Amino acid sequence: MLSRLCQIALAVFLVQAFLGTGLAQTQPPAPPQAPTPQVRCGPDHVILYKRAVSLLDNAEKKLTARYTAEAKSQAKEAKSLFAILQRECGQEQKERLLTPKEGQQEAINQKLSADEQAQAERLMKSAEEKEKKSAQLEAKQPELSVKYQREAKDEYEQAQKRSIKAMIYSLRTQQMLFQFLAK
Repeated sequence: MLSRLCQIALAVFLVQAFLGTGLAQTQPPAPPQAPTPQVRCGPDHVILYKRAVSLLDNAEKKLTARYTAEAKSQAKEAKSLFAILQRECGQEQKERLLTPKEGQQEAINQKLSADEQAQAERLMKSAEEKEKKSAQLEAKQPELSVKYQREAKDEYEQAQKRSIKAMIYSLRTQQMLFQFLAK
């Protein structure tokens, strides 16, 4: 009786194995899929983030100390690093929900950036008008022409500083959005 049960169990096992193999052979193979480059944020991205934040902090300090060219250079470098992070870690960043405080800070940074950029554009327009006035008065009233030229130069410099400040505010938003990398 025991051998009869063993034979039945063995027969069932063989039938299942045979059917399982047969089914596996009759199903068409899955088409090969092109490998999708799935970049996950890793230690290199943490280094990029920290470097971008350091550059951003230094750019702000340089701008405050009136080293405008250095501030602009460092802000641009930080912007390029954040662009890399956005391209390579953007999906992870988008999956992460912002806290209410982060949402408020993002809105504040966007408003400050827009305000600074608008002021920079107004200063540029004013500086251009003063340059035109200076050119018109150059032959007739050279002293007044020089005055307008100086004012235009000052306004161009202020416009550049405000434009850099707008970029810094915008990059502070990027800093906040990617701060999960530093944790």
